[in-house]
Amino acid sequence: MASLEVRIKRANKTFKEGDVIAGVLVITCKGEVAHNGINLSMEGTVTLQLSARSVGLFEAFYNSLKPITLVDSSMAMAKPGKLPTGKTEIPFEIPLKPKANRTLYETYHGVFVNIQYVLKAEMKRTLLAKDVTKQVEFIVEYRDQKETVKTAPVDFTVSPDSLSNVKERVNVPKFLVKGTLASVSCKITEALTGNVAVEHSDIPIKSIELQLVRVETCGCAEGYAKDATEIQNIQIADGDVARGISIPVFMSFPRLFTCPTIATNTFKVEFEANVVIVLQDDHLITENFPIKLHRF
Repeated sequence: MASLEVRIKRANKTFKEGDVIAGVLVITCKGEVAHNGINLSMEGTVTLQLSARSVGLFEAFYNSLKPITLVDSSMAMAKPGKLPTGKTEIPFEIPLKPKANRTLYETYHGVFVNIQYVLKAEMKRTLLAKDVTKQVEFIVEYRDQKETVKTAPVDFTVSPDSLSNVKERVNVPKFLVKGTLASVSCKITEALTGNVAVEHSDIPIKSIELQLVRVETCGCAEGYAKDATEIQNIQIADGDVARGISIPVFMSFPRLFTCPTIATNTFKVEFEANVVIVLQDDHLITENFPIKLHRF
């Protein structure tokens, strides 16, 4: 009986293109174990998936939704032979380089788009014994860029006149909400900030919330499926807030569930922020802001 473990030397397991990933394979055996070779492979893939409502709409999707391989390299760690009782450690170094004509995107765990990088170790066993495998995920981030994106504050006003998607405008209560977002072009390592103030509302306010939404698009020339799902929702005010008081807005972008905005021929990952005002009668007033995330 043998167990396999992949240990990466860097504690945060975060790497950039061109880095060398170093670590050790630790094989623990209760007795002498014969094997047919030990291999280490590095895989990076973009996995695309259709939402339940999109399945069947486009036959062409099934060809374009195959996983996209970004990284695919392997190395032999040990030739066929026997491992002694106890622990055996085999050091490794493997460079992080994309396949030809491919770009390394940042690690991202979404609902319909998933970008993942793993190291996978495999010890092949003899005919009747089961192969031993172990994989560990590591994080990929973009390299530093000299150019930084310019940011500018965005002012907004929400009133009955600014609302869309309203069936009966006559029944909409009178209200006026003003606010500012520091920028809609956001650095992913810094928080989304701003302020919001309720100037007037006929109906008491129940809650004010800030919602972060991912908009994932999968598709091809024949058509595409676009789905928006919530990442997180933060309450920034509770109850009928005092009128004219500036309420701070602050939201950090969660790691892995967000990444710099991506747009390619076969998929897109975009983000939106919603300022949601919930009235006492459970009416929702939402102001939507498409936001662009970047690393630098």
